[in-house]
Amino acid sequence: MLKGTVHSLNRGTTQVIAGSGEKAVESAIVKKPVEDTVYLSRETLEGDEVADTVHHGGPDKAVCVYAKEHFPYWKEKTGKNFEPGSFGENITVTGLLEDNVCIGDTFEWGEAVVQVSQPRHPCYKLAKRHDIKQLPLFVQESGYSGFYLRVLKEGQVSKSDPLVFKERVTDTSITAVNRLNFQEADNKKGLQALAKLPHLAESWRENVERKLEKLN
Repeated sequence: MLKGTVHSLNRGTTQVIAGSGEKAVESAIVKKPVEDTVYLSRETLEGDEVADTVHHGGPDKAVCVYAKEHFPYWKEKTGKNFEPGSFGENITVTGLLEDNVCIGDTFEWGEAVVQVSQPRHPCYKLAKRHDIKQLPLFVQESGYSGFYLRVLKEGQVSKSDPLVFKERVTDTSITAVNRLNFQEADNKKGLQALAKLPHLAESWRENVERKLEKLN
């Protein structure tokens, strides 16, 4: 049975970040591990901040998840060490990868119940965080994006609580969604199916519909 083992539970506060010679921006992408049991609400993990509420946070992006299994790849690709929280994730996990997790997958996590809503879309702040200008592009190319969870039931959660699989409602993996977003952005049939997919985050659905309009 599908299960995610939480390697690290991470949260962060807003701070100024910048790459070499770049304009500083405020972000809470720098996450640090916490050992405490914390409360997970509909929109956020207790103590975690969101600097840009227009593009980040909200019910469909309450929790960001990233697989620890990808860290060796990034070490080889960039020559830098990536630690838990390096991708701005709240949960550094093992066992849950983009190709084995589907939109709508539901998990019990401690007292909470969470559901996969969309891939994590890499942005320029990830590049600034690590001073690697091409990092967002590398994420697109690799498909190692991570994903977001919405909260169906609030409750106390901790690092010691695994993500235990409860229900699958679609067969569309995070990998498949990423492929349609980047490598197969002209796949009209695939995008049409994605736009109708239950449990896909509304902002992602709107993005898909905009792609379809351009293809018509």
